Order: sequence, then C-alpha cells, then structure tokens
Amino acid sequence: MGELAHHHPQELQLHIPDNQEAKEGNSFEPTSIITDSQATITSKPKNSWWWIRVALYSLFVLSGQSVGTLLGTLYYKKGGNSKWLAALVQHGAFPILLLLYFIPTPKQPCDPNNPHIQTNPQAQSQAQSQEPSLKGLALVYLSLGTIVALNGYLYSVGLLYLPVSTYSLICSSQLAFNALFSFFLNAQKFTPYIINSLALLITSSTLLVFQSNSEDPKGVSAGKYALGFVCTILASAGYGLLLSLDQLCFRRIIRKETLRAVLNMIVYPSLVASVIFVVGLFGSGEWEHLGREMDEYELGKVSYVMNLAGTTIAWQVFTMGTVGLVLDSSSLFSDSISVVGLPIVPIFAVMFFGDKMDGVKVIAMILAIWGFVSYVYQYYLDGAKLKAQRTSVGGDGN
Repeated sequence: MGELAHHHPQELQLHIPDNQEAKEGNSFEPTSIITDSQATITSKPKNSWWWIRVALYSLFVLSGQSVGTLLGTLYYKKGGNSKWLAALVQHGAFPILLLLYFIPTPKQPCDPNNPHIQTNPQAQSQAQSQEPSLKGLALVYLSLGTIVALNGYLYSVGLLYLPVSTYSLICSSQLAFNALFSFFLNAQKFTPYIINSLALLITSSTLLVFQSNSEDPKGVSAGKYALGFVCTILASAGYGLLLSLDQLCFRRIIRKETLRAVLNMIVYPSLVASVIFVVGLFGSGEWEHLGREMDEYELGKVSYVMNLAGTTIAWQVFTMGTVGLVLDSSSLFSDSISVVGLPIVPIFAVMFFGDKMDGVKVIAMILAIWGFVSYVYQYYLDGAKLKAQRTSVGGDGN
C-alpha cells in the first residue's frame, strides 16, 4: 500500500511555465512541490495504479468504519461505559504505522541530490524556500489533533446514547458539511454527477430515520438522547471540516504529497488526540471504574480486551483509508466513501445484534450504491477527458 501511494502520489498537477515546460517535457518524475504562484491546478490522469489505490483505500474506509462502529456498539451494549476510553481506542493504534516509515521511497524534487535541482539553481532555491517551517507543521498537527480529539469524544457520546440507525443517519450529514467546507476552502466544483451522488448518499442515510423497528437504547432518558443527537451533529460537522483541512494543508502548507507526508498527517494528530484522551480519562475519573467495568463485562475479561484492541485497529485502518483518499482524490470523495458505509452498519446490526430488517434499509443500501457509482463515474469521465486532451496534444505535436 505504501509503495502504491508513493509512485503516483499527486491528485494535483501544476501548469509549468513555458520556459520550464520545454525543459521538463520528457521527464517522468511527478512534480511534488506546490508553489503559491502556480495557482492553476488540473486533475491528474486516472491510470490503473490510481484506481487500485482508490479501491484499496475505499476498502479500508468501509471495513474499518463498519467494524469500528459495530465493536463500539458492542462495547456499550455489554457493559462498557467509558466515553473517554471509547474515544481513545479510535486513535490509539497509531504506533503501528511507525513501521511504514522504514519503507524506502524515491527521492523527491526537493532533495539536493535530485538531478533537476542540481542543474537548476532557481529550482533549488524555490524548493528550499517552499519547505514548511517546523513551527508551521507543529501548529498544523496540534490544530488537527485537537479537532480529532473533540470529534472522537463527541462521536463516543453519540454512540452511547443513540441507537445505531439514528447514529448512522446523523453521521450522513458529514457529507453536506464537507461539501460546504470544501467549497470555501478547496474550491470544490460540483458537476451534475457529483450533485446526484451527494443527493443519493444523503437520501439513503436519511431514510434510516423512518425505520419502524428502531428502539432507543435501554435506560436512556430524553435528555441524554438529545445530548447524543447534538453531539453527533457537531461531530459530523467537525469531521467534514477535518477532511477539508487535510486537503488544504497538503496543498498549501505541506506541499509534498508523499507516503511520509501521509503518515505524518495521521501519526502526529493521532498522538495529540491520544494525549488529550488520556488527560480526559484521568481528569474525569473514569479510569477508576475501568477495573470494575472489565470484571462486569458480560462477555468476559478476554472479550473486553479483544473488543478494545479490535476497535483500535479498525479505526486506524479507517484513518489510513480516509487520508489516502484525500491525498489521491479529494476530501469530498473520501467522505462520500465513508457515507456509503453508513447504511452497511444497520445491515450488520441485523446479523449480529438481532435488529430487524425492513424495506427502508434495503432502499437505503441501493441508493448508497447508486450514489457511489455516480461519483466514481464522474472521476472516470474526468480521466477519459484528460486522456483525450493529452492524446490530442501529442498528435498535434507530431
């Protein structure tokens, strides 16, 4: 996965000035430095490696989200009650990713040993000047990590007090929030197919509210139910903002879209979020009850530990998938894949928790798949159009 994400890392390709284009026309090295003066951005052609990466990242998102949500629901249903612990396990497995830092990667154009940089003093000076400062990166990771921590806690509250169907319904609103933030932060363009996809995905999740067999969680008062509803709405808005900020940071601050950049965007914010979760766990006093919680867990101590470990790994897989999709596509596409998985959770809830299936859930699933196909088809059209343009330019040159 890491090598695939690095060989063709860029979703954003730059128009090179004419005096540089002739010199670099035969180069097969992707440009990975984005400058403020190069404001015109075009889509990268969607080759087979791109589709393989997107399919892999999508699988990570769908499987990680479904497994993580179901295990989180199981944790609460069988006696778990710590909101801070439930939030911590969402991001606590980031040390696993440290092994990926040892994967060898090709040198980037900003490397002093890069031939183009060596022979072009102006490019060397520009590459060095575009390196983000340590303070700037620290601020980015600290800010994103704080948002991640806030979202994780809010989602934990929502999952504790809401039934899975209602929880999934509210989470679908993150797509609308992401579209709004992407429009202002990343100049996201809306084509008819993308609009159709968004409408279908939101509708598919909205239908879940009309399920006749949904029941409120046992022992939840109206006040706590409302609290869970509001927390999930706020978390969905924060998640939409987070994905848009990820895309903006890659393009404007980090400027290098590589495997290491992706790992840094996961590891450092997760580290910040985990510290906040640990402080919250001890500051709230919930840690004092964890021993008794484990002893009274309905499935036993081993299942308690396995549940938390599985939830941790599942959400880390989900995070890798979302950041990968933001890097190779856009934050809106990443969120669309996530929304596709929301109707899947109630389906698995039928299988594992005994919830009843009705026609509304079936329709929601069909609409979600339709919306996903519509969005992917737009990317296929973009790739075909760009390929035709490149072929036309090549033919004219001959």
